[in-house]
Amino acid sequence: MRALVLENDFGIDNLKLKERDVPKAGPGQVVLKMKAGSLNFRDLATVSYGGNPQLLPFVPLSDGCGEVVEVGEGVTRLQKGDRVAPSFFQGWQSGGPVAENLGPTALGSPIDGCAQEYMVLSAEGMSKAPSNLSDEEVACLPCAGLTAWRALVVEGSLKAGDTVLVLGTGGVSIFALQFAKAMGARVIVTSSSDEKIERAKKLGADDAINYKEKPDWEMEARRLTGGRGVDHIVEVGGADTFPRSIAAARVGGHIAVIGILSGLTRDVNVAAIFSQNLKISGITVGSRTHFEEMSRAVVQNDIHPVIDKRFPLAQAQEAFRLMQSASHFGKIVLDI
Repeated sequence: MRALVLENDFGIDNLKLKERDVPKAGPGQVVLKMKAGSLNFRDLATVSYGGNPQLLPFVPLSDGCGEVVEVGEGVTRLQKGDRVAPSFFQGWQSGGPVAENLGPTALGSPIDGCAQEYMVLSAEGMSKAPSNLSDEEVACLPCAGLTAWRALVVEGSLKAGDTVLVLGTGGVSIFALQFAKAMGARVIVTSSSDEKIERAKKLGADDAINYKEKPDWEMEARRLTGGRGVDHIVEVGGADTFPRSIAAARVGGHIAVIGILSGLTRDVNVAAIFSQNLKISGITVGSRTHFEEMSRAVVQNDIHPVIDKRFPLAQAQEAFRLMQSASHFGKIVLDI
C-alpha cells in the first residue's frame, strides 16, 4: 500500500510516497481502507517544524474517512463495510480532557495519520460517518468541524440570537459560521479578501469586516453590535489577534482560543479579562461523544463542509503548500 511519509527531516519537500505492508487487525482493532483526508494548520505545523526528530518517520494527516475492511477479535461496535471517521485523539472517547487522552493519542504524530491507503486503529477510536456526506466531506469533520462544534456548542452553550465573531475563512471558521447559522445565531466574519467575504455571506454571514481596510476590527465588531460586543469569538489567530478579541467581546462573553496563526505569546491585558467577566476556553478538538453529537446536527440540518480544493495523494506537497499560502477558503482535501 502507499503511505505519505515524513521520513528523515521536517519540511514539505521531505514528504514522500512509500510502499508499506497492509496492516492486520489485532484484538479490539479494525483495519480501514482510507478514502479521503483533509489538511489542518496542525498538519502543516507538524510537517514543517514538528519539533521532536525522535517522532520521525511518521504519516501525517489528522483527519480522514475510511471503510472498515477487517474487524479484529472482540469488536462489536463496528462491522465490515461501515464508513467511519477516526477520532483525532484516539484515547478521548467521552468526558472532559485529561492529559493521557490528548497529545500521546493524536493522529498524524505521534500516531501515524490518515495519509495512507490502509490503517489499523482501535475500534473505540472512531465514529460512524454522517450519512448525508460524501467521503471527502466526512474527512473534514474530525478536527476542524469538531473544534468549531465544541467551541460554540459544548463550551460556549450557543443559543439562538447570540452573536458569533469568526476570524478568517479557514476550516474551523467556516464550520463555526455554518453551525452558528444552523442554530439561529448572528455571524460576523473577518477577512482581508472581499472575494472571501462575499463567499462567506453566501453561506449566511450577516456582517463582515475587511481587516486590511479596518485594522481595528475589534472596534468595528463593537459598532456592529451597538457597542455591546459579541457573545462568542472563535479565536484562531493567536498572539496578535487575542488582545483584539478581548476588546471585541461583550461583558460576560466567551472566547474560544483555538489557533496560533500569528504566534504563541504576547502581552495580554489581564484586567480586561476579569473586569469584563470573560470566559476563555482553550479548545483542542473534542471527544468521540462530542463528534457523535455533532454528526447528528450535521445530518439533521444537512450541513455540508466547504471544500476549497481537492488533490490526489501523489500531489500532497501541493496541498500542503496551498495550506501554507493561507489562500484557501474552507478545507483542503486529499483523495486517498
